[in-house]
Order: sequence, then structure tokens, then C-alpha cells
Amino acid sequence: MLPHPTLAAHYATPEAKAEFVDRLFNEGAQHYDSIVDWGFLHTGGSYRRWTLKRHGLKPGDRLLDVACGTGLVALEAAKVLGGAENITCIDPSEGMLACARSKLRAHFVQGRAESLPTADNTFDFLSMGFALRHVTSLEDTFREFLRVLKPGGKVLILEITKPKGRVASFAFRLYFSRIYPFLARVFTRSTAARDMMYYYWETMDACVPPETVLQALSAAGLVNARRDLVIGLFSEYTATKPLGDVVQS
Repeated sequence: MLPHPTLAAHYATPEAKAEFVDRLFNEGAQHYDSIVDWGFLHTGGSYRRWTLKRHGLKPGDRLLDVACGTGLVALEAAKVLGGAENITCIDPSEGMLACARSKLRAHFVQGRAESLPTADNTFDFLSMGFALRHVTSLEDTFREFLRVLKPGGKVLILEITKPKGRVASFAFRLYFSRIYPFLARVFTRSTAARDMMYYYWETMDACVPPETVLQALSAAGLVNARRDLVIGLFSEYTATKPLGDVVQS
């Protein structure tokens, strides 16, 4: 299952999605951090760190940060862990990885969530920050999460979800579909930055409901799947790999 329907304005088939997304983020990578920083009122770092700690990341854990982008989640995780030596960052975009490598001394691997280039039963904690909408299959992604986690290991997926109220929904649409892409273009003078942020909106608008994400997590074999909602906007999906479940590929 795709996390959202095919967006025909950008690619013709689900198979073409990965190539489009890679190109989009490669072209906009150099602008990503500044756009996200002011776009979320300079609160992103503290929120990511607070959320990682609240959901159980602790010193000594081995962390896999999937679709790491420019390393914004991994950077905060390193502060929780006391260093980056136990962090592995994976992303399909070489442009994004180049930005991430400049920030911390983690292990970096180019790859996709649907086919993780890591060993079975390896990680205590797996994070994915605001990138679930960009995968090509929820089922394949979550089965891979199950495979690479140690028994008892935890998944934390951060996402932005459209609010349900009419006023809140209107404000959400106005900001993410109009104001944010426009300001991204003005401040960066980059059409790639604008296009990247508008695509962010398109995928949020079309994304499957939270119930579907939870069902897919459970169907993959993960347990205790739940969603915590923060300020009516930020979805925090968590699940764990069953104890005694040693998956072998």
C-alpha cells in the first residue's frame, strides 16, 4: 500500500515515485535545514529531542534513523545517546546524506526504507522523521523495520497530520500549500526549495489516515502500535518488535 495515491502531476506510476522524490530532495537538500528551521519557528530540534527521550531512547541504544534526510533527527538523538557512534543513518538521497555527514560522525548508508541494507536483529531503536509519506510501500517498509530491530526494539515514526476541524484545516492548508512554499522561494531564491515544500503539502493532503498506518504496523508483525497526537498536528507512531521474535531474512 502506498502512503498516498499516485500524484499524477509528478509521476505516472507508483514505480516512478522513488526517482521523482530522489531528484526533488537532491535538488533542494542545501536549503532544507533553513526552511524547516524558520518554518517551524525554531522549535524542531527541541521537539525531536524531547520526543526521542519520551519514547524511550537512552544511552547505550543502537539507533537506526531511516530516511534521515539532512540528519535533523540523528543530531538530536546523538545528544540523548551522548555521541553518534551508535547511530546508523540511511537515506536514498545523496544530497541529503552529504548535508547530514557534515553535522555528525554517525554511520551513513545510502538506501531505501523498503529494502534496508542492514543486518537482521541489530537495532534497539528505529526512528523515521517526517518521511513516511515518501516511501513506496507501507507493508514493505514496516516488515523491514521488524526485521532489523532486536526483539523488544522500538519504532518511532514522526509525521504531520492534517487537523480535522474546519478552521484548523483551513489554516493548515493555507500555510503549507501557499505561505510556506512562497516564503521558501523568496528566502532561498530557489525554485527547487519551493517545489520541495509544495510537495510536502501535497503528500500531507493525500496521506492515508492514521488508522491505516497503525493497521499496517500491526499487520507487519509489530505489536503495541499506537499514535500520540501533539497539539493536534504532530503524529507520533510507535510500535515494538515482540520479545523472542528473532527475524531472519
